[in-house]
Amino acid sequence: MGGQAKGKKKNKPKRKENRPNTDAGIVGLTPQERMRVRMHEKAKKKTAEKYSVLQLLEKTEEYMDSFDFEMAGLFCQRALDVEPNNLQALDMLGHIHSELGDTQKAKGISFKLLSLQVFLRAVELSPDVGHNKYMYLGQLHSGQEAVDYYNRGIQVLLSVLEKQEHTTAQAGAAAPSDEDPELPTAKDVSVAYCSIAEIYLADLCMEEGAADKCRESIERALQYHYDNPEALQLMASYLFSTERNQEGKEYLLKSVGLWLPAQKQSAASSSSEEDLQSMIPPYESRITTAKLLMESEEYEMAVDVLEGLLEEDDEVVQVWYLSGWVCYLQLEKAKEQQEREGRQRTEEEKEEANALTDAARSYLTKAKKLHGKLRCDDQPVLEHVEQLLGELGGELEGEEGDPVLDDDYEPCSDEEEEDIAEAPMEH
Repeated sequence: MGGQAKGKKKNKPKRKENRPNTDAGIVGLTPQERMRVRMHEKAKKKTAEKYSVLQLLEKTEEYMDSFDFEMAGLFCQRALDVEPNNLQALDMLGHIHSELGDTQKAKGISFKLLSLQVFLRAVELSPDVGHNKYMYLGQLHSGQEAVDYYNRGIQVLLSVLEKQEHTTAQAGAAAPSDEDPELPTAKDVSVAYCSIAEIYLADLCMEEGAADKCRESIERALQYHYDNPEALQLMASYLFSTERNQEGKEYLLKSVGLWLPAQKQSAASSSSEEDLQSMIPPYESRITTAKLLMESEEYEMAVDVLEGLLEEDDEVVQVWYLSGWVCYLQLEKAKEQQEREGRQRTEEEKEEANALTDAARSYLTKAKKLHGKLRCDDQPVLEHVEQLLGELGGELEGEEGDPVLDDDYEPCSDEEEEDIAEAPMEH
């Protein structure tokens, strides 16, 4: 009996070792957390049984094309559950994370950290192929680290472009007119150099030689794409910062002239929305453009730029503030002109002044309300808004069309996440 009992005791550990321990990764978790892990594993299993990685990535691309990045992220994550080292899925998920950054912050999820992990994994798996991961890593970092990532991305880009030129030369023909839009171009190199120049204009502006490195980056951007509006605007910013205002204004007007007329006439134009968007500089770049136009006293053009920005996104405090300020500056300019000429305002000028005053108060009132709703920490902007409102007669009461903010954003539930595995794959 004793021997039998001893024998059984010896066999128990062996049976335990051979049995899969499905709870090994959830030790120490709360019951709710354990339930979430099990549901996620169940959904992963169902997904792998029903769909191939290719199907999941096709569905991801569908949702990305329709700008539904949350659903795209769920399908892409399912693909990575099946193939964790799939480079295409890693690249797509990183792009999705960058698109969802602000939204996910509102949900209390550090998507910046998730994106960082995804891109660093992609770099580890394939350091010399694919420039996009380096560009995204540049966006996620600051200072010299960001510059280093952009430069690595540029090296990959130039290597690909060199191979493309070699292939074209061997074929003995010019590049086809219907080039693959997924292939990198010289414009991509220009955009990367613009990103580096922006860092030297901001984060690294106090570093030794920053001004020279900034100008060098802008010149290289223009070398690869001579009519890149963003590069031209950056050159204008650089020249204004070195007090060469007239030269800067020439670059600024050239930049704006490349995209603003097309934007204003887009309703009557045959150009597609995609074609138009490819011409227009990024949102932040256009805010800088509006500021430079105001500094150059090109107020009407600044108004056109700001109106386009508000149509695109009406929840940016700075754009409402600048819209009010440009109206105020127009009022001041009209007053100065009348004083120089030593005359009274005409009735038409009085009406125009009243309209500008009302517009300025309206924009600035919305800027102040939005500043409070979004809990902005830009105190100087708020102080200037209040100063301008004080000079113009105060806030406008009962403003209609105030910016509406969605404060009730709810994340996808565990049940909804599991439903992704059950979603029909229609094409």
